[in-house]
Amino acid sequence: MTTPSHKNLLGGPNPTLLPENAEYTDATRLLNEGSATAADVAARYPTFSLAWATLADDAYAGGRVIESYAYARTGYHRGLDALRRSGWKGHGPVPWSHVPNRGFLRCLAALARAAGDIGETDEHERCWQFLKDSSDEAYTELHG
Repeated sequence: MTTPSHKNLLGGPNPTLLPENAEYTDATRLLNEGSATAADVAARYPTFSLAWATLADDAYAGGRVIESYAYARTGYHRGLDALRRSGWKGHGPVPWSHVPNRGFLRCLAALARAAGDIGETDEHERCWQFLKDSSDEAYTELHG
C-alpha cells in the first residue's frame, strides 16, 4: 500500500499517519472477516482503536450510551498513545484518508456524541472541535 502524501503547505506540523503494521493488519482482518467479535479483537489487540470504535458504535446503536462513552474513551486514549508514538505533538493533521487513522478518529467522534448525550457539554464541544482540527474530512463524514 502506498502511503499518501500530505505535505502541509502552511508550514504547520506534518500529518500524523498511524502505522499499518502486522498487528494492525491482523486485527483489521479479524474484524472484516467477522471471524472475531469487536470485543474479542479489543481483548487481543487492546491498542487497536478501531475495535473500540466498533464497540462504541454498537453500544450506542443499542441505546447503551454510558457503555458507548466508556468504549469511546478507551479507544480515544489508546489512539492518543499511538499518535504520540508516531510523532504527533498534540496538534496537527490526522488524515481520515489514511485508513489506520480512522479508528482513533471514529473514537473521537463517538466520544463527542456520547458526551453530548450525557450532558458533558464542554467535552462534547471540545471533541468535535478536536476532530475538525484533526481532519475536516473525518468531521464531515462523522458529524453528520
